[in-house]
Formats: sequence, structure tokens, C-alpha cells
Amino acid sequence: MLEVRFPSAFRFLFADTADDGQPVRYRAAYGGRGSAKSHSFCSAAVIKAAQQPLRVGVYREIQKSIRDSAKRLLDDKIAENGLSGFYESTDTEIRGKNGSLFLFNGLRTNPDAIKSTEGLDIAIVMEANKVAQRSWDLLIPTVRKPGSEIWAEWNPDQPTDPVDVMFRGKDGPPPGSIVRQVNYTENPFFPDVLRQEAEYDLRRDPERYNHVWLGGYQTNSEARVFRNWRVEAFETPADAVLRFGADWGFAIDPTTLLRMFVVGRTLYIDQEAYKIGCEIDETPALFAGDCPPNRPEDQRWQNPHKHPGVPGALRWTITADSARPETVSYMKRKGFRIIPAIKGPGSLEDGIEFLRTFDIVVHPRCVHTIEELTLYSWKTDPLTGEILPILADKDNHLIDAARYGLEALRRGGAKARAPIEPAKRRDYTGRDRGGDSEWQAA
Repeated sequence: MLEVRFPSAFRFLFADTADDGQPVRYRAAYGGRGSAKSHSFCSAAVIKAAQQPLRVGVYREIQKSIRDSAKRLLDDKIAENGLSGFYESTDTEIRGKNGSLFLFNGLRTNPDAIKSTEGLDIAIVMEANKVAQRSWDLLIPTVRKPGSEIWAEWNPDQPTDPVDVMFRGKDGPPPGSIVRQVNYTENPFFPDVLRQEAEYDLRRDPERYNHVWLGGYQTNSEARVFRNWRVEAFETPADAVLRFGADWGFAIDPTTLLRMFVVGRTLYIDQEAYKIGCEIDETPALFAGDCPPNRPEDQRWQNPHKHPGVPGALRWTITADSARPETVSYMKRKGFRIIPAIKGPGSLEDGIEFLRTFDIVVHPRCVHTIEELTLYSWKTDPLTGEILPILADKDNHLIDAARYGLEALRRGGAKARAPIEPAKRRDYTGRDRGGDSEWQAA
């Protein structure tokens, strides 16, 4: 029996069934630098091949020599996992005492060797974002042994890369897939020297941080809408006037809630809630976490997914997307103070321009907000590449929530900053108590 150190985020490499309940055909992991993807794939492969005879092909798109392969990393993992006495490593391959065999090739540089490879149990594709569609078309039908698997790990570059289209595209992954995003934040062995680099990029260049460390796509910086923001940890003042905005999800779009406050011309974003495929009866828990005690029967909800919620979501007014009046009504019945946003011609553009007048500071825990501010762009002419004065309708769900949450300020101007006396409200036990201070039009 060997005891091995293995990040829990990669347990899916040992799962028996895929996300759709079928036998596993594909295991895929994408994310940023330092997430231990390649290390975990190699560790899992040498452990599995020690447990039973396996024929494993390890591939890159370009491999001109064995030095370009992952063989050195596999050798390191064999030693690290106490398996040096089990495996024999030659100049070109690795063999196990039980008959397991590791082979190494380049998909583009040695296609004939790929075609002739038969009986593979596992094909591991390293740096899969660099693999061309032609190479995938060559590899997939070659790995045809019953029960065989294809593993892929990569740092995303463009959404049009074949591996992203296959596993993250609009049609969903192939049957029998397990697809996971894993970043350095889930690597318990992440070294301090890299943590310092990540934190430096977070402060200096949020766009680079999102791409390099969080696995976000490389962006066209010229077409970015927002440049007036930075990522920085801060404490929210106890007397801050909090503003909440919500956007309702539908199908693959997320339901979102954003908490903000304004000091002068600086907009601080300190909390977010975000979930794709959030059912309407799950939304109260997504926004507020556990249901407070002593609620009336019709205001109660369950929290089976253990959502932490956003502090203050039940106490403060939330301005929400008016396109889903049934959701607004449902949330009101659950005790939330929700008002619909006022939409009309030009409201999108006006709201975006209003956000661009602030210096925006985003807390590091708001990872989806960071991603959207990085990716939100103007459309470009597909023929000329010219940036058009048209906002792209994607990567904007938390940005929409920000627009809604600041609507009163935008429409009220300076008057919207006039403080009013807190109104009295009834608490959950029926007693009168002071309300929350808020800004509103005088």
C-alpha cells in the first residue's frame, strides 16, 4: 500500500462514471497556471498503470524529440509515488513489471505512428489547446479499444480552439465526458513563489491574471469596454450604503447578485452570487444562504446546496432585471425587497457609460465579476476587424446586475445621494425596529 499526495480537485481521474452517468470516455481539465493539471494527470496515469496492465499514449501536438515530451514529468511522478522499483524507464518509453507501457509521440509531427498505435487503453493529450482539429480527427478513432479513454489538459487560449469547442462549446461535451475547471486556488501544494507572482499580476494586470492564473480566454484588449477597474482586497465600512443588483438566469445563463457601494467617484464591488442553471426555488438560498428562523411559512426556503449567500441581501433593496416579473414576484413573496429595473431605449448604453465614469475596485473573491470585466467587449467587424460601437451580448450578467444596482444613482444624479431617515420595518418576530439607511432621490 502506497500513500500518495493528490489534489482532491482531480479525484475525477479515478471516477467510474462520467457526468452524464455513462461509462467514462473523456476526462478533461482546463484552467490556469499552477493548478497541477499535468502533474495530477501523470500521477494518476502511473498509479493506474501500476494497478493493472495499461497501454498509455502520451501526446503533444508537436514533439520533435523525447525531450519535448512529458516523459521527464512521468519519471518524476514514478519516483515521487514510490514506484521506481516497479517501472523501468528507457530513453523512449516506460515499462511496468505488470506489462504496462507508456509511449510518447507528436500528433502533428508523427501522424503515421499515431495511426499504427493499436490497443491503447488511455491517450493523454498534454497542452490540448495547441492541438489542431486534424490531429483530433486522427487520434479519436485510433483510440478505439473497448473501455479506452482520452484525457486532455490545457490552459485555455481562445474559445474557437478545437479542444474548447469539443468540451466547452454550445453543443456540450461528447457523451461519457468529465470536464472540470481547476485553478491554482484548488491546488493545496501551490508554491509560495508562484503565489507571489499570481498576486502581483492580480494587482498589476487583471486581464493577464484572469488568463494566466484563472484560465480565462485570451482577449482582444482593444475591444474591451472596461479599463477603469482593478482588483484589490479591501474592508467594507460598517456604515457603507450598500447597493444590490440582480440578473435572472435562463438555460445556460447564470443567475447573479452583486453587492456594491460608492465612495466619491469610486465604485467598490465586494460580494457576488453566481450560478448557472439556478432554479427559481433555489434563488432565495443563492442570494441569502440559509433561511432565517421564525419566517412565515410562505417565506421559508431550503438550502441543500449550502449557498453562503450575500450578506445583507434580505435587508437591502435589490434592483433586478424586469424581464422576469414572475421571478421578481416570487422573490418578494420570500421576503426580499426587490424592485424591477426600468428599461427603455438606450438604457443599456447609458448604464454602461455610467459604470465607465467610476474607478471600479473589485474584491478578489468576486472571480466572476473579474472575468466579465476582463472579457466584456465591443463587437468587431468579422470582415475587417474594425471595432464597432455595438456592445456584445455576452460576458455581461454581473455587469447587468451592476447597471441595475446603480440605476437609482444614475437616474437621480446628485439628488440620489441625499440621505433619508431609516424607515421602520417589522422584523421576523413581528417587533418594530429601525430600518436601514439608504440613499434615494430627495
